[in-house]
Amino acid sequence: MNAREILKKRQGVVRFITPDATVFEAVKAMDKFKVGALMVIDKGKLLGIISERDYTRKVMLKDRSSKSTKVAEIMSRKVAQVDPEANLEKCMDIMGKNRIRHLPVVEKGEVLGVISSTDLLRLTVSQKDHIIEQLERYIAPGF
Repeated sequence: MNAREILKKRQGVVRFITPDATVFEAVKAMDKFKVGALMVIDKGKLLGIISERDYTRKVMLKDRSSKSTKVAEIMSRKVAQVDPEANLEKCMDIMGKNRIRHLPVVEKGEVLGVISSTDLLRLTVSQKDHIIEQLERYIAPGF
């Protein structure tokens, strides 16, 4: 299974915010959409990502105001990403090595979607369950 197929199963939209929005607006959007991060996109280009972790470490712990701090000031600019043909294992490897929970899938500069660590966990468990079921049928047919 590759990243494109994972996104098809999710049928999600790309949740994003612009770099000139306030951190408060970003946190409100994360709450509204029930997500832990937003892509930071301007004029169709991925500039970064803002996460709950960015908020807690770069705003709250530094006693900054979320209503006056701009997303561009605290967003993570170095964004790990994959192309749509990346397989499940590659996605897991990148997320693990970078210690991230959200992985944008990008093709020709366009963000097609975002894979979360929860998506990968569910898929992995589902694949393991399927293998166990197949083995049970092989070992004890008819039961």
